[in-house]
Amino acid sequence: MKFLDQAKIYLESGNGGPGCVSFRREKYIEYGGPDGGNGGKGGDVIFEVVKDLNTLIDFRYQQHFRAKSGQNGMGKNRTGAGGADCIIKVPVGTQILDEDKETILMDCMEAGQRYVFLRGGDGGFGNAHYKSATNQAPRKSTPGWPGEERAVWLRLKLIADAGLVGLPNAGKSTFLASVSRAKPKIADYPFTTLHPNLGVVKAGDYSFVLADIPGLIEGAHEGKGLGDRFLGHVERTSVLLHLIDATQDDLPSVYQAIRQELAAYGHGLCEKPEIVAINKCDAIGDELAAEQAKELQDAIGQPVFCISAVSGAGVDAVLFALADQVRAARAAVDVEMQDTGSE
Repeated sequence: MKFLDQAKIYLESGNGGPGCVSFRREKYIEYGGPDGGNGGKGGDVIFEVVKDLNTLIDFRYQQHFRAKSGQNGMGKNRTGAGGADCIIKVPVGTQILDEDKETILMDCMEAGQRYVFLRGGDGGFGNAHYKSATNQAPRKSTPGWPGEERAVWLRLKLIADAGLVGLPNAGKSTFLASVSRAKPKIADYPFTTLHPNLGVVKAGDYSFVLADIPGLIEGAHEGKGLGDRFLGHVERTSVLLHLIDATQDDLPSVYQAIRQELAAYGHGLCEKPEIVAINKCDAIGDELAAEQAKELQDAIGQPVFCISAVSGAGVDAVLFALADQVRAARAAVDVEMQDTGSE
């Protein structure tokens, strides 16, 4: 299945059905009176959040969604049938944006939720509705109310606990493949990863979801390389794992290049807890790897792990550090929900 995280769709709710002008015609009943029924209500446009989807690829092949209109009212006081709703299934983590692609209209965060996005038009009144003591034979009815139309953007932000960031060829996909059952594409050239990948990772008995996104380069916020559009997939994570290729020169400048791109993107990525690790340490030897790690650690003022995603050296320590951050974030969310519920 191809990955698609952005799509524009066009929505239209159903029109209400018109009311009916009708009179009761029955043998031996001289003055039957009005019996025209009301029109049926138009169908709604509803978004349903499902957990079995992880891409918006279906919206590449269908962009127009219309709910059914309500049926006409009929004689014998019969109300027209309501139009069928149009139910659109979206993955967990989908944002519904206005046409400006900035205004968030809806954030679909929990599986099973349903949102009535566009309401169908109400049905028109039949002439029986207008019957009164002073107007016993009305010939008036109203058309149904029109539905609503709107064009929106869907943007998917994957739900993951931890995210991988770094330059192309830092070994992010190799790391994800070595610690989970995910099978991202791995090759010895830049930008091998063209779309995000998810993997379930275990640190001891504790499990969490790790997201790998395409590599960033300096100037990504200006559209260089693959740009920074995929950073949205690590916005919801609790912690970032910053992988750096140990075979490169001047690791502090490599580190700062990525940090500057995170700062330029915004959305709180710079404030997230970060774990830094230099990868491919088996390629330069333990002694040189330790020197590289110490140089980087002195420059950034935080611990630096030495790992090899290929051999597995040092990987467990990084996974347990990530698990500690994820566990703390989940506990904070639970406490916040309890406080909200008690209020």
